[in-house]
Amino acid sequence: MINVVFSFPIVRKQMSNSPKKSIVFRPALSMMNFPRLNMKFRFALVLFVTLFNILSIPALVSAQQPDRPNIVLILADDLGYTDISPFGSEISTPNIARLAGEGLSFTNYHTAGSCAPARAMLLTGVDSHRNGVPNIPEALPAEQMAYDHYQGVLNDKVVTLANVLQAGGYHTYMTGKWHLGHTPELLPSARGFDRTIAMADTGADNWEQRTYLPIYDKANWYADGAEHTLPDDFYSSEYFIDKTIEFIASNTEDHQPFFAYVPFQAVHMPVQAPREFSDKYAGVYDEGWTIMREKRRLAAEEAGVIPEGTEVVVTPGTLIWDSLTEEQRRHHARRMEVYAGMVDAMDMHIGRLMDYLESIGEYDNTIFVFTSDNGAEGSNIILPNGGSPLSSWFDIVGYNSNYETLGERNSWNAIGPSNATIAASPLTYYKFHANEGGLRVPLVMSGPGIGSQGEMTDEFVFVTDLAPTILNLVGIDAHDGSWLGREVERIVGVDFSEFLAGTSSQVHDDFDSIGYELGGNSALFKGDYKIVINRTGQSETEWHLFNIRTDPGETRDLAQEQPALLEEMVIDYENYVQANNVLPMPEGYARTRAILGDALQQQ
Repeated sequence: MINVVFSFPIVRKQMSNSPKKSIVFRPALSMMNFPRLNMKFRFALVLFVTLFNILSIPALVSAQQPDRPNIVLILADDLGYTDISPFGSEISTPNIARLAGEGLSFTNYHTAGSCAPARAMLLTGVDSHRNGVPNIPEALPAEQMAYDHYQGVLNDKVVTLANVLQAGGYHTYMTGKWHLGHTPELLPSARGFDRTIAMADTGADNWEQRTYLPIYDKANWYADGAEHTLPDDFYSSEYFIDKTIEFIASNTEDHQPFFAYVPFQAVHMPVQAPREFSDKYAGVYDEGWTIMREKRRLAAEEAGVIPEGTEVVVTPGTLIWDSLTEEQRRHHARRMEVYAGMVDAMDMHIGRLMDYLESIGEYDNTIFVFTSDNGAEGSNIILPNGGSPLSSWFDIVGYNSNYETLGERNSWNAIGPSNATIAASPLTYYKFHANEGGLRVPLVMSGPGIGSQGEMTDEFVFVTDLAPTILNLVGIDAHDGSWLGREVERIVGVDFSEFLAGTSSQVHDDFDSIGYELGGNSALFKGDYKIVINRTGQSETEWHLFNIRTDPGETRDLAQEQPALLEEMVIDYENYVQANNVLPMPEGYARTRAILGDALQQQ
């Protein structure tokens, strides 16, 4: 009788804080249980047993591997730089503060100036002009959409973080705003996620299944790739966490790690919150944005978020608080109270997820990443008197901006550009702009692999750096431009897991340049410096140069003092444009008109 037994040493890729282990696999299937057969059958059986044992290795090895960290990636929507308490906010965010106290906060983290490009870069580690999302599709002019790489949806040349983690044995879940395409092949269920609840548009109502802008016929919600109907008791932040917990709970018994991506609608417009959360901030904003901006700046200094003595510039177009009527000031203050309530409610629901993970013994084995897709929203859709350019449409669909019910069901609320300067303080401008207020947002990371606790760093990090870093933290190799036998876009972000572990003191070399462009607004980062020009929204024609480590408020333009550095960085930017096929904006392009177009003309 022939006894065929194979023994294979399997060595798992190690994380920096894990002891090396080898797993020896001894298959149970052999020839021992078979009677004597003629040589032909015996040979066939030996071949079968060999193939069976070899093909069984991955599943058995996966089952025997030590616990790999879970990942919870939380993305707020339009959250400003100082909108969380660890960064100097008056808004109560104790759960985010807990994560900051247990991990590392990045005060010099940069993203894109609007949602879809930021999400595409976050999930792929690839520049937005190469992943198919150089702008939100709603804002793309027809001249640019004639090009394949300017469609505003995630193309088939990129691999998502979920794809790689799923192939590495992770359960992958997503609940929240997707905005990277809503045809079957573009939904998250087709891009690496096992279970999904997805809002496919720029946003939607937070209380019920209705669109929030006249550019959509309906609110496009999907569950696991199929059209989805929301429950009657829906509130976005609560529902997203409910479904995340449900998805995690459905697979707890198989002991496989999970990746949960939770892109909230908070605090995208319409800004809405349960009244009990909004009322917690009654009177807080009655002093107006000038005083509140300064309170935020001082609190951020005290917390170590910005350098001591950081100077500020008042964003052009900001209204003078004292010039407003009492009724106007009252309405503006209430809009911020609802905004604060929506952030507060989001934090509370994040805490529910944290509590659940503690209850199942997975909290300490989970990497948490909290950030925002871009800076605060400054669109002027609600006017100082409470009216709106969309008032005719509001009347048709039953929306209102009444003070008494602001933020509640049937209410349409937005903070507007002047209040947005509070959210961005001490930075200038806000969403869509390439200034710091549009691109610099909080980043908090905690859990396995993060060596610091309760510390802050002003090391520069860009949104494309997160995907390769997350993969290395869990011991999975990032793809090298090849996926399932086909060529894909390479990850351009930098893995900063060694910086998180405390074994490296720098993320990007001083000579590395990181280019950026969105809708005609451009920037390039190099070392401590940044060049910036906003052709859209500000009609700028000249580049500015700032040291954003020492001057995050962009108050001291160094273009005249350091012309050689400016020239060098402009050349770097032109190289970036060529390498990524960045298209110029057509003459006369206007973002708001491109997005709302006919809807505005009909008012």
